[in-house]
Amino acid sequence: MGKSLMYLEMTAPDELRPSRPVEALGLRRVEPSPEVYALQARIGAPYGWRSTERTDRDWAELRAAHPLRESWLITYRGESAGIGNLEPQPGGVVEVVTFGLLPEYVGKGLGGWALTLVLRRAWATPPLPDAPFVRRVWLHTSSEDHVNALKNYRSRGLRLYGVEAHA
Repeated sequence: MGKSLMYLEMTAPDELRPSRPVEALGLRRVEPSPEVYALQARIGAPYGWRSTERTDRDWAELRAAHPLRESWLITYRGESAGIGNLEPQPGGVVEVVTFGLLPEYVGKGLGGWALTLVLRRAWATPPLPDAPFVRRVWLHTSSEDHVNALKNYRSRGLRLYGVEAHA
């Protein structure tokens, strides 16, 4: 069976359905660094993310191609637990480029609140100059991502708007 890509969106901040809060979970803006890249690679390794294969040069080229992309460290009790990468796009759109938790934090009831925090941050991202406000937040996931990823996305209020099947 092939891989499927699923595209989800919300078009107003009040569509966000927050998860149960986890007091010890937070977000902190971080600048790109080898440590952040290594964290992202560890998060994506179980799911075949491309980040696991990127070289330092690949990361530098990616940063140069996407200078507005923001990295947000998901922390749990002060420790690095995951990452959310956000990128403003034309027309008041923000893409959640990356969202995930490190393997040791998966299955501990943190994903819903972590996604809530990342989506709130996406809605608070300054839009590009061509739009007065953020009007849409979107992301994509894969059938190879964590088995609960799609359920979490939908539970937070994201709606499916497209599916691509790949051999």
